[in-house]
Order: sequence, then C-alpha cells, then structure tokens
Amino acid sequence: PKSGLDIVIAPHMSFGTGHHSTTWLMTRAMLDLDLDDKDVLDMGCGTGVLALAAMKLGASKELAIDIEEGAYRNTLENAKLNDLDGDNRLNAVCGDASKLGSSPTHDLILANINRNILLADMATYDSVLKVGGKIALSGFFIGDVPVISEEAERLGWSVVEVLESDGWACIICVKTPK
Repeated sequence: PKSGLDIVIAPHMSFGTGHHSTTWLMTRAMLDLDLDDKDVLDMGCGTGVLALAAMKLGASKELAIDIEEGAYRNTLENAKLNDLDGDNRLNAVCGDASKLGSSPTHDLILANINRNILLADMATYDSVLKVGGKIALSGFFIGDVPVISEEAERLGWSVVEVLESDGWACIICVKTPK
C-alpha cells in the first residue's frame, strides 16, 4: 500500500536502497509505530534510508551510525537529497555501538544489521533505550528468531511482533520496567 513516504536515495556503495526484504520489514514496522516527537537511533544506517524515513514520519531527533565512512557520508548526502539536512534533527556518526554512551535517551532503536552483531550489541542498545521504548531488529533469517528473542527476553524486553518476508525476519520489542 502507498504510504506517501517518498525517499530519494543515491546508494553509491552503501546498503539500504529500500528494496531488500529486511529494509522493507523495518519500514513496514515503522509505519505502525508512533514516531511523532520521538528520539530515534538507526544503528548500521547504510544509506540512511531508515533514519530519513523516521524523520519523515515525525521523529524529532535522529542519530544514524555506521562503521563505514562511505555510509556515513552517504547518509549525509541522502539527507540533503531529501531536504532533511538543515533542521538539526539528524546527527550522523561514523562508528559502532561504542559511540552510544550509556544514558537511556532513545524512544526507538532501529538495527538492521546481522545476527552476530545484533547479539553482540543488544546489551549496549538496552543501555540507551528508554523504559517503554521500542526496538526493531532485522538483518537475519526467520530461523534466527528464537536466539534473538531469547537475548531480548534476557534483557527484559517483550517481543511484541515478528514480521517475515522472503525468509528474512524483523522482531519488534518493547523495553519493560525492571
């Protein structure tokens, strides 16, 4: 269905044109979430497509992080292509989860990476996700859902939805009070 969410992407060598099943799943999940005035983190941002979608869906603040210098620069370029570079809502950073700190500042985390990196970084994501905040994880196969869900539950997150497309999965969780 048409969402009215148009995003221009010049992908260069970065991941995230919006056509891969995992990116589609993440975008689909975002359409069902209330992003108005939310502080959003996009880990492994690639082209910035999810960060830009979050901004167009009403996020008030967006942190986009990728380990690749080219992806970082590509995110900034794509923000400009979408007229989202001048309002100071987007902060793009080249780095990994170590750049996050430990204060719970994010209402929503988007992490479309891969199973092993997600598992390694989920505890760090937990430290920056507000209680009641949501996290959408993708970049893994449907067969990996049990191991990702187990780690989510160990962290005190409740799995609220699992989406699937072409063998790929997306898990949406909420951080519950401890």
